Amino acid sequence: MVLDITTLRVALGVVALTLLLLFYASFRRTRSAYNGWWCIALLFFLTGNSAFLLNGTPHQVWANPSGNALLVGGAFSVWAGARSLRMLPAPRWRLAAACAVTVFASLLDTPGTNTWSGGLAYLGFMTVGIGLASLDLWRLDSSYSHVHKSMAIAAGFLATYYFGRWVLFLAEGQSGPDFRLYFGPSIASLVTLVLLVAVSFSMTALSNDQLINGLSERAARDNLTGLLNRGTFLDLAAKELKRLHATGSIASLILADLDHFKAINDVYGHAAGDAALKAFAHACTESVRATDVVGRYGGEEFILLLPGATQERAESIAADISRALAATESLDDMQLPTVSYGVASSPADAVDLTTMIAAADAALYEAKSLGRNRVVRAGRRA
Repeated sequence: MVLDITTLRVALGVVALTLLLLFYASFRRTRSAYNGWWCIALLFFLTGNSAFLLNGTPHQVWANPSGNALLVGGAFSVWAGARSLRMLPAPRWRLAAACAVTVFASLLDTPGTNTWSGGLAYLGFMTVGIGLASLDLWRLDSSYSHVHKSMAIAAGFLATYYFGRWVLFLAEGQSGPDFRLYFGPSIASLVTLVLLVAVSFSMTALSNDQLINGLSERAARDNLTGLLNRGTFLDLAAKELKRLHATGSIASLILADLDHFKAINDVYGHAAGDAALKAFAHACTESVRATDVVGRYGGEEFILLLPGATQERAESIAADISRALAATESLDDMQLPTVSYGVASSPADAVDLTTMIAAADAALYEAKSLGRNRVVRAGRRA
């Protein structure tokens, strides 16, 4: 049976347009980044396949390179969507570079008479884009439903198929018997059509997972500073301390309080106070390690858990935070406040969050009574 490539491309275009309208309606409601990138991918696939319908006409000279680049853009948009699920930045420059190289390779390969102009570049970038999407989907954590595994397998199959096309195109050329039989445009369009319909049923589940995870993340964060809120910090810190206790590791805890914060609100207004809180939060995130846990404890008070850190190391981190805050540009002629710190450490055999917080709070009170703008170690003055 001979498959009519024109009919298949029209059918693929109709399916892509239908899915695009459905997922765009969903994107407008949820604003899911994954949904958005999937809509962009569908738009690329729709316009790319439409451009190929002009093959055999005088417009082929520009339509064929454009179709190649648009389909490559679709493949890399699928990858961008997969990266959004992992909270990674979109590979925009890679997408643009892949499309540009594909166009350039196609224009150099007599696109006016050659329907496979730039074929090696086109097939290669399709393999890379879909293959990377498969890898990122597979690496999603357990907070997503297991449907991402099926999506990863489907994308992996399609990437493998395009890699097979690339290899056989390189070995036989576009007119090779095996290439035409197993990897020609008709078979490729049919495979893409089936997989497009199949994976679209999983798209809603992944988009909803992303939306739910985003809501959970926002619920765990302080709206103003972006740091963990008190409840989330206490939960995570307690779990981390249990882990440290099991491995015989030490930990240190810092309580920080912005000095004379009420005066900032009284003199400059609450907006200035909010700016000072955000500036301190930024100084914290710039100074701590990736393994440290930072939260807003309440009002102008902040709390940090430093796994594996000695008291000396914790005091050094507190000093780094104050230096980073002091280096921040003044906001509307407002002098940023100094900070007082209380530091407590726990030995490996006696890790207890409540005790550590109480000790750090006592040290913080002492720092305030000694004149503020200093670090005091629990049990003795620094």
